[in-house]
Amino acid sequence: MSASPLHGLTIDSIRAGLIEKKFSAEELARQSLAYAEAENAKTNAYLTFSTERALNAARAVDSKLARGEDPGALGGVPIAVKDVIVTRGLRTTCGSKLLEKYIPPYDATAVIRLEQAGGVILGKTNCDEFAMGSSNENSAFGPVRNPVALDRVPGGSSGGSAAAVAQGTAVVALGSDTGGSIRQPASFCGISGVTPTYGRVSRYGLTAFASSLDHIGPFGRTTRDAARLLQVIAGRDEMDATSAFAPVPDYAAALDGNIKGVKIGLPCEYFEGLASDTGDRIMEAVEVLKKLGCEVRDIQLPHTPYAVAAYYIIATAEASANLARYDGVRYTTRSADATTLSEMYRMTREEGFGDECKRRIMLGTYVLSAGYYDAYYLKAQKVRALIAQDFVRAFEQVDAIVAPVSPFPAFKLGEKVNDPISMYLSDIYTVTGDLAGIPCMSVPCGSASSGRDTTSGRDTTSGLDTIGLPVGLQILTKHFDESTMFRIADAYEKASHS
Repeated sequence: MSASPLHGLTIDSIRAGLIEKKFSAEELARQSLAYAEAENAKTNAYLTFSTERALNAARAVDSKLARGEDPGALGGVPIAVKDVIVTRGLRTTCGSKLLEKYIPPYDATAVIRLEQAGGVILGKTNCDEFAMGSSNENSAFGPVRNPVALDRVPGGSSGGSAAAVAQGTAVVALGSDTGGSIRQPASFCGISGVTPTYGRVSRYGLTAFASSLDHIGPFGRTTRDAARLLQVIAGRDEMDATSAFAPVPDYAAALDGNIKGVKIGLPCEYFEGLASDTGDRIMEAVEVLKKLGCEVRDIQLPHTPYAVAAYYIIATAEASANLARYDGVRYTTRSADATTLSEMYRMTREEGFGDECKRRIMLGTYVLSAGYYDAYYLKAQKVRALIAQDFVRAFEQVDAIVAPVSPFPAFKLGEKVNDPISMYLSDIYTVTGDLAGIPCMSVPCGSASSGRDTTSGRDTTSGLDTIGLPVGLQILTKHFDESTMFRIADAYEKASHS
């Protein structure tokens, strides 16, 4: 099987093909499943395939079409779902040995909305354990490989979903983002990835990592596809008290290519320490935006240097509380060697959690402990408020902010796995958006021929003379203004491909 059956297909073209009877939803689902299963050995993007569920959903779409009914906004579209988002009757592992055999009794709200719109879920994608990681090397079921360069990471923690879309084994996918886990994989794999405003999409059914930071968001090969997917899953949900009442606009309708007069801010703090080629690609994208009529001005986000420290204090504190439920009592794999209750707790968690989860649980427990709460957790929350205020002030001057997603392109598998600090610093440009709760996305803006990691000084350029690694342009807008973000991304995408 040489070419993906999904090559060149978008949500709109699939709808048109179904209506014009060029193919049926079931035919597309069967071909997509066969291709995804055959290609999965290369990237390890999928952990579980949902063959019967996918075929049943596809047949339902064909039945609607046969009756002359609307197949839905996502009718017949092959979709992948990150394995931290629960699916009724379909294994959901969160990339952990603890949940290797867990079958959820309910669907996440986002999954329900996908299928109500006619989406065809092909399977669950590999991810860093409990969404903790920046490279997708922390999964208990092996790392995901970047389809652009198989010796490179796809980014984390939603690397499996990004790899599936980039590889052509799904048209669109769902991921989750806590500190950049959608935008960074999208950047590394050369696709679009969206972190919506906190509360825009229900978190019901998303396995909690850090509850005040977690988002569900879409991946797509185009901005329009990502916008259409977000349209379907967004909106208030009674099952999630933190979901917003804000109305959901028609995102795709706003993609007219006209961004003349839009004010764009360039934060000086985001352009320090960039790999040279990455910085070059970002500035080339800025020039394209200028030609499209945008007004570009320099701005400052002065508390950015404190973002990584604040993020990893807040995120690990919330993780230590959320992961306490995985103790062998209820739905997790239980240690077979335990003879007492205390041994069951300790040994189940010792055997089940990977190194990164253990590291974050210990860090989180420490910063919440007596005598350290004020010094670390409370101070981090104050810094978070200052970072959010930076963005509020910035958006009084500009309509959007553009910046890099990562200081460098995709790094090699194993390169940073034993260097947690260097790994954490790869999130330096993405954690701010999550801390502020604003919408942000990555859109492809060319490729880099240099893989020099400026945080470590190591050169990772081998093999890049003949293969470029994708670079992502990050676009950030004010709360619930995803429409402006999509307009800029779509206009840039069209201009850069013309």
